[in-house]
Amino acid sequence: MVTRTWRSVVLLGGETVMLVSAVALASYVRLHEDVWTLLADTTGLLRILLIVVVCQICLHYADLYDLRTIADSRDLLVRLFQALGATSLILAVVYFWFPDWVIGRGVFLLSALLVILLLLTWRMLFGWVTGHVAPRERLLLVGTNPASIELARELFERRQELGVEIVGFIDPDPARVGMPVLNPGVVGTIDDIPELVPRLNVDRVVVSLSEARGRLPMDRLLDMRLRNGVAFDHLASVYEEYTGKIAVENLRPSWLIFSDGFRKTRASMAVKRAFDVSLSLLGLIVGLPIMALVAIAVKLTSRGPVFYHQERVGLNGRTLMVHKVRTMRQDAEAATGPVWSRPNDERITPVGRFLRCTRLDEVPQLWNVLRGDMSFVGPRPERPEFVKELTEKIPFYGQRHVVKPGLTGWAQVRYTYGASVEDAIQKLQYDLYYIKNLSIALDLVIVLDTVKTVVLRRGAR
Repeated sequence: MVTRTWRSVVLLGGETVMLVSAVALASYVRLHEDVWTLLADTTGLLRILLIVVVCQICLHYADLYDLRTIADSRDLLVRLFQALGATSLILAVVYFWFPDWVIGRGVFLLSALLVILLLLTWRMLFGWVTGHVAPRERLLLVGTNPASIELARELFERRQELGVEIVGFIDPDPARVGMPVLNPGVVGTIDDIPELVPRLNVDRVVVSLSEARGRLPMDRLLDMRLRNGVAFDHLASVYEEYTGKIAVENLRPSWLIFSDGFRKTRASMAVKRAFDVSLSLLGLIVGLPIMALVAIAVKLTSRGPVFYHQERVGLNGRTLMVHKVRTMRQDAEAATGPVWSRPNDERITPVGRFLRCTRLDEVPQLWNVLRGDMSFVGPRPERPEFVKELTEKIPFYGQRHVVKPGLTGWAQVRYTYGASVEDAIQKLQYDLYYIKNLSIALDLVIVLDTVKTVVLRRGAR
């Protein structure tokens, strides 16, 4: 995790330097010697900072700080132009209302050209350094069960971002040595671990306890730990660290019991409640005029009430009534009963589809948050019929009800919309991570990412 944080800090810090340099250089070219007067003045520095901050916000919304989404240099260039276009529009509005904030004629245009040149150069340099020079954590995975392979696949796909390298797999069966798994394959058996660690320069041995239980040479591994400082860790811990979710398959209750986290103090819950009340009040005040227009649109385009009220499962398994704007036909479940929503669901009205894309159908749930039935951030509440089915099929599903359900959540900003048992498993893994690491700081990250999700209209269903 340290390697990942280091990479993020270097990327963001280097980009900030490039942006400041581009604006300063453009100011010097346009203003010549007058630029020193500008830099000596506090308001001048604030005007430069305004361009940098707006540009970085737009870079963030263009996903330029999420290395998983950038396919190649062409994709990078397209996203960069999109971010600079958005920056231009925002600054044009700011300068229209506050003309004194303009640095000088043509400064922003020249800055934009320099930003493209400097950021492309910086990104290519950063990619080369992180791929060839930067330190990478080398992992040896003990076990070839599906959970181990899933972890390895995610780490391999995000290896540049995370700074990790899988040196091989360990399998209890000697006949499987040399067989391919992902990249690379099985490099030895459990008895070979003491010899493989120094030879492959392994930083951490990741153990899938369900597969290796009772067959690990603990005395030899302990000697390696004490003499060589080799780190050993559970598969579940490494999976959580690198993916931001907790693997429910192959997870034992003992790991949840003895792992860090799951702390809910009175002080933190009081702060979270104040956070909920503040955001829900603000949302209701801002949203009431919009809801009036939404109500008119719903009534004019489909028969039935504007709002609908649906039973969901909340804290400690108790049911609550959730309020939403109706986005489906009035008789959507008359013939089928409760069913999952599907992509391009024909039951959704045209206006309802727009409301779902913009999340305006969720605004009435702010009343649930204000009442205390829900939190602004938390696992999304499901219908009792689905909860019963999912609890029977998915281990640890009931544990998501130990906190209040939320209007948005970690699963909503990290995973696309889904409506199946498989999707529910993925979302549960994110929900458990949120519950384990619950904090106001994480709530703020989720709220900011939710704004980004809504603005970019992702996860529409």
